[in-house]
Amino acid sequence: MSEFDLIRRHFTRPTPSAVLGVGDDAALFQVSAGNVLAVSSDMLVSGTHFFPDADPYWLGHKTLAVNLSDMAAMGANPRWATLAIALPSVDEAWLSAFSAGFFALAKAHHVELIGGDTTRGALNLCVTIFGEVPQNKALRRAGAQVGDEIWVSGCLGDAALALAHLQQRIALTEAEFAAVSPALHQPQPRVALGLALRGIANSALDISDGLLGDLAHILEASQVGATVELALIPVSETLRSLTPCALTPCPSPAGEGSHAALLQHCVLSGGDDYELCFTAPIHHHADVVHRARKVGVPVTRIGHIVAGQGCVVRDAAGKIITGGNNGYDHFK
Repeated sequence: MSEFDLIRRHFTRPTPSAVLGVGDDAALFQVSAGNVLAVSSDMLVSGTHFFPDADPYWLGHKTLAVNLSDMAAMGANPRWATLAIALPSVDEAWLSAFSAGFFALAKAHHVELIGGDTTRGALNLCVTIFGEVPQNKALRRAGAQVGDEIWVSGCLGDAALALAHLQQRIALTEAEFAAVSPALHQPQPRVALGLALRGIANSALDISDGLLGDLAHILEASQVGATVELALIPVSETLRSLTPCALTPCPSPAGEGSHAALLQHCVLSGGDDYELCFTAPIHHHADVVHRARKVGVPVTRIGHIVAGQGCVVRDAAGKIITGGNNGYDHFK
């Protein structure tokens, strides 16, 4: 099969909202009147972002999902995407499953694949996504104000916990792993919530590298500090049941290699959550709850913005938690 046959068979679909889609030297599309273009790229590399034997259907899903999450964080409506993919060989069954997962999520969010590239090489997946957002309405990292409440969507920590199990850093039961693995392999981008937060959130981003590491980007861009309450951070019943010590005061400090320390790391710094973290004025508290409920996404207030710099995390007893809270960095 040639490169062009591969593209036609697995990655060419109708693109009615684009002026010109797959098949030419470049795609053409027109941004709607009154909107600006939001653009983001994310790369997934085999061995770094996913295991080489990852299920291709869910890998197709995740390849697009992580980009949709960026659109959600900006309050942008996703419209078009390009896909650049390096393949070690042509595996028809793998490509069929991968493209099925990719296009199932694309269809759910009305996103059209309008171009990209293919080449031979180590498995590497890169999507560039294009969205629309009304002029001056984009959610940004800069904008958090002293007194804002800090919110997160969904539950945190399950994806990192599933990864820790796969890396044999913790042993989960079959039932426990089945409960948390969808967070790692099948993240659900919070696009509807991002759109709903326009006009009430002062700042936002998606949690990809860990809550505290990503929240730090908001604090730095906004030149403010934060206080976060560990006990308020929403976690799944599976994670909570593994050790209450992870989320409540421990009778003695958790050892570096303890399960409690690992689970706390999953919640605060583990990454791969692809939930939204955002800030909003306290007078918009009821609006946040109402709009989130309307789009069917759970949200939880976990702290507030303060004057100063950096983030202070307190446990249920008010004790400051220190150490090991940086987010993921590819080059550290």
